[in-house]
Amino acid sequence: MPFSIDSTFRKMIFSLPDSRHSGYICEQKTSPQIDEKLLRREVNLPDLSEADVVRHYTSLSQDNFSVDTNFYPLGSCTMKYNPKINEAFASLDGFMRLHPHIFTEGAFDKSQGVLELLYEFERILCSLTGMSAFTFQPMAGANGEFCGVAIMAKYHKKNKQKRRYIIVPDASHGTNPASAALAGFEVISISTKETGYLQAKDVLPYANEELAGVMMTMPNTLGLFNPQVKEIADIVHKAGGLMYYDGANFNALIGMARPFDMGFDIVHLNLHKTFATPHGLGGPGSGPVGVAMRLQDFLPVPRVVKQGTGYALQEDVKDSIGRLAPFFGNFLVIVKAYAYCLSLGLEGLKDVAKTAVLNANYLKEKIKRFLDVPYADAVCMHEFVASAERLKKEKGISAMDIAKGLIDKGIHPPTVYFPLIVKEAIMIEPTETEGLPVLDYFVEALKEVINQDAQELKNAPYNSPVSRVDEVKAAKDLDLCA
Repeated sequence: MPFSIDSTFRKMIFSLPDSRHSGYICEQKTSPQIDEKLLRREVNLPDLSEADVVRHYTSLSQDNFSVDTNFYPLGSCTMKYNPKINEAFASLDGFMRLHPHIFTEGAFDKSQGVLELLYEFERILCSLTGMSAFTFQPMAGANGEFCGVAIMAKYHKKNKQKRRYIIVPDASHGTNPASAALAGFEVISISTKETGYLQAKDVLPYANEELAGVMMTMPNTLGLFNPQVKEIADIVHKAGGLMYYDGANFNALIGMARPFDMGFDIVHLNLHKTFATPHGLGGPGSGPVGVAMRLQDFLPVPRVVKQGTGYALQEDVKDSIGRLAPFFGNFLVIVKAYAYCLSLGLEGLKDVAKTAVLNANYLKEKIKRFLDVPYADAVCMHEFVASAERLKKEKGISAMDIAKGLIDKGIHPPTVYFPLIVKEAIMIEPTETEGLPVLDYFVEALKEVINQDAQELKNAPYNSPVSRVDEVKAAKDLDLCA
């Protein structure tokens, strides 16, 4: 289990001796398509053998930390294992080599399989969430958030209502306020410190003709399900507002509970989290948005519709917010998520949620014996947040120190910058893909790190390609060319 890198025989190109043998010789050739004045006289590329190049990039890949190599309990991001068979499905020629212009008017006969996949997956997501229709255009979760609040804005505008405010609890995801502001709303942030979740009594004072809606992450960033959600939804709807569901944490509820039944009108899901498609390195992501029946005509166009025995694209929708992205966002991510759902079926998806919640509660109960866990008496969902605040006061060990120390144990650091409502937060999400031996190893590793000498821990990690850096200097003296 411990993570170590033996670099004795793994040398990258820059550290190889000059006596290495040459392979392919780079020669300057003029291309007829490139203006002569734009060409460099010297390319300054090394002449290397194929083995040198392959070993260089393989060494780089072995320095990466991934869920394929080690435990990755990155709270709020659902870093689950991604079944490799889904990659094979997405690599089929009919999907991977698809040209986007095939979706032009009159060419639907050449793209029926793709349109059928989109249509059928939309039905699956509607079934899981209770929504009436989905768009697959959003390229990620935050893009989905913007889509959702843009729909909210268009809905109120059509009803000739000037609604100014959106309520965002402080236990929601950090991009919610930005998305609301981008759509032209003012954000009302409500503290959840008392219980860990938004309370109906705190919404009541704002339930008037100026309230556009409420954005809720469910379960929230503390991993808590809100037992007052239906009561809150009733208050908001009575005031003429809408309920927005941030589904980044849907992994805890998939197949078990539907946002529509809780009172939500708009929902975004993260295919690159809940539905086991690759997550990280900035993409690719997919954040489809679903809406209740009365908001269906506000979705982005084009919409996939069934036409007789086949499928077509519907462009002319009067109330649509328009196009959000070219064609259908990151289509291959959608293919992988569709394959994931088909392979598991409804019962399998329920097992995903059950196991994710069980794993998180198992870790919470073990860890709270030696590390503070705010709201520890509540049953958490897919994740929970511990705190090193007391540990920092007593021993000088911060959440960041603990995170760095876990790297030497072969464990990716949990999230420690978020949520801001917990000081020295350590956000832990084991997901459903980890077994009992890994969870027990994590508990023991965390205990060992906490009991480490404080000064020694402040220089961790010791066994990784990059050790502790001066983060303040790195931020102030940024050098992207070094």
